[in-house]
Amino acid sequence: MLKNNRLPVNAYTCDKYFAIEQQHIFSTTWAFAGLKEDLVKPGQYISVQAGLNNIIVIVDENTQLQAFHNICPHRGTQLLAAKGQINKHITCPYHDWRFDLSGKLRSVPKKVREFKNLDKKHFGLTKASVALWHGMLWVHPEPNPTSIAQWFADIEPHMGPHQVDKLIEAPDELVIKDIHANWKIIVENYIDHYHLAQLHVGTLNMYDHAKAKFQFVGPHFAFWEPLAKGYSANLERNSPLPLIEHIDKSQHGAWVPMLFPGVGISATESTWSVFHIIPLAANKSRVVIRTKVQPCSDLTYLSQSMRSAMYWYKSTFAKDDKMSADHPLASGDFLQEDIFVCEQLQKSLTSPIYKPGPSAEFGESPVREHQHIVWQYISKHLNDNAEQEIAVTSINN
Repeated sequence: MLKNNRLPVNAYTCDKYFAIEQQHIFSTTWAFAGLKEDLVKPGQYISVQAGLNNIIVIVDENTQLQAFHNICPHRGTQLLAAKGQINKHITCPYHDWRFDLSGKLRSVPKKVREFKNLDKKHFGLTKASVALWHGMLWVHPEPNPTSIAQWFADIEPHMGPHQVDKLIEAPDELVIKDIHANWKIIVENYIDHYHLAQLHVGTLNMYDHAKAKFQFVGPHFAFWEPLAKGYSANLERNSPLPLIEHIDKSQHGAWVPMLFPGVGISATESTWSVFHIIPLAANKSRVVIRTKVQPCSDLTYLSQSMRSAMYWYKSTFAKDDKMSADHPLASGDFLQEDIFVCEQLQKSLTSPIYKPGPSAEFGESPVREHQHIVWQYISKHLNDNAEQEIAVTSINN
């Protein structure tokens, strides 16, 4: 049993725990694959790592989305990498087996006589699943999983008023960061209400943290907080970017859910961002942030930036201005602040004297709940991996 809803330290540092999570969490849930506009034309594709599975999502000749495991049924070679555009066939780079965009095997090299009697219908690509939800592409390794609507049913009312299809991506806002911390530390930092007014005192003070509302709905985390009075008093001028036109003033604020197991959405009065946490190792993760904004001219964006410059100059300040200028806590950037504390915590977990301190009853309750959810997914598999004894020892200590 999980004591005090806290995961053992090993769960953040041990390769065996990481392997269990990859197999029993990330390989069994819907995974973020991209934005709807990433795949439009026939032959466009992306490859996505979903736990232990690499999945191809491709637009077929009828402009329908198809998803397959990225494995040639001949020898298991990966067929496509990253993202790109192909013509009418997926060709294995190893032995030139060729598949159409619906995954059917169409040909093998004629010079290979050993396959002259091959029954092609038994060697098509293995089906996976792809779905669209809130302007995002999602994949699942199984061909008939729980539907995307059912998986996200509980969090649907908490996603905010943003109509993602009406927004455009801001390429200059793309962020890709490799963080030396376990994926769960990054999630827990994301959902930790207690730290907002402390760590981000000078970088997120445009929101009223004391009035935040948050809860878990199923395995997903819902969060909303209103604008601070000083910021909202003249929002049309203070907003760093043009306001999203289809959002009513009564709905302004920060809608910041965390979709299990690791996709955050940050939706504000002027931006909509997806915060994708990709586990790389027990002590390393990658975060990819893509942001969409109100369609406007470059001149409109420049004008809004100039109008709001004085507000941000006066209201934003570093957590610790005594630090050297290149220190994250002197940056005045909330993302750098978060990365710094996540990496520091990961380092501390390896200390022989590390023990978790008291947990804030209200502000850190989401962290405890998240740990409990993760434990429910992995605990039943620990015996099979000879980890139960380690886990119990660590919890009891």
